[in-house]
Amino acid sequence: MSVDRRPLSLQCFSITSTTNTRLWNLRLFARSPIELFVVQNDYKGSTMKIPFALCSACLLVSETLSFQTSTVFHTPHQDSRCVRVKAASSDSSTYDSETSSDTERADALKKDLLSLAASYDRGFGASPSARNRVDTIIRELEVYNPETEASRGINGDDTSPLAGSWRMVWTTASDVLVLGASPVAAVGAIYQIFEPPIVTNVIDFIPRLQALLPPSVVPSSLVRAEVQTKASLRSGFPNRVGLLFEAVKLQPVEILGMSADNLPPFAANLPKLPGTDNPDGPGYFDVAYLDDELLIIRQNAPGGLFALIKVTDSDP
Repeated sequence: MSVDRRPLSLQCFSITSTTNTRLWNLRLFARSPIELFVVQNDYKGSTMKIPFALCSACLLVSETLSFQTSTVFHTPHQDSRCVRVKAASSDSSTYDSETSSDTERADALKKDLLSLAASYDRGFGASPSARNRVDTIIRELEVYNPETEASRGINGDDTSPLAGSWRMVWTTASDVLVLGASPVAAVGAIYQIFEPPIVTNVIDFIPRLQALLPPSVVPSSLVRAEVQTKASLRSGFPNRVGLLFEAVKLQPVEILGMSADNLPPFAANLPKLPGTDNPDGPGYFDVAYLDDELLIIRQNAPGGLFALIKVTDSDP
């Protein structure tokens, strides 16, 4: 029997525990009229299915699950978390109104995120308070994430919602931000290119002096760095993408205003360290938000957020 994976009309929410507060995303799926479960994805990408029998204050009418106002789901966790959900309505006009409201809120949050990203140079010039503001925006955006299975097709065996070129507009990752401290080279555009199962991280570097002076004074130069990885699925985590680092390449693109296409790149294959190709290895990221315009991911190690916008190409 096929699974209907259309989310029902559920409002976004937060989960409160005895130790902390986390934003979660709730989607309800119906396998059949009598087999129902709730899927929760936390901000670390963990997934938990709550059987219908564990849900309280629910009413099953025909094949539709409806909720009383402020329904509470008690989850089987030792720290007694609970989920509070706004009432859903079977009225299609109410559903359309709620969907429209959610879309408007998500669009407003995206606008605020892009504005802060531009003001603080993609995170390179961000103050602690600016980073906190962006973190708050992203945590709320997660609740409106329309994609419940971002990793599908990442093995290259199907169409992937991640496919294409994405340009970074914000990051908190220390391994990227440290690049901005170089006195020699300034960081240009940063891309993540998905050609499943290959994912390529691209960073353009320009001379620091070129970034400070007008083009009429310093002819343009650019070197592109590429890190090639192979993506894979992570069982039980529909919004998680595993990564295995395979190769690096440095390619001169332009030197003092002249094309450097004839210059050979420096390329090297990366050694496979023990455990890196393990299905549960440390190389992965979780998709916090994904639509046709915006991608937000959390990388596992060394940690950090990335916000990227969809672009038509990644030409220098």
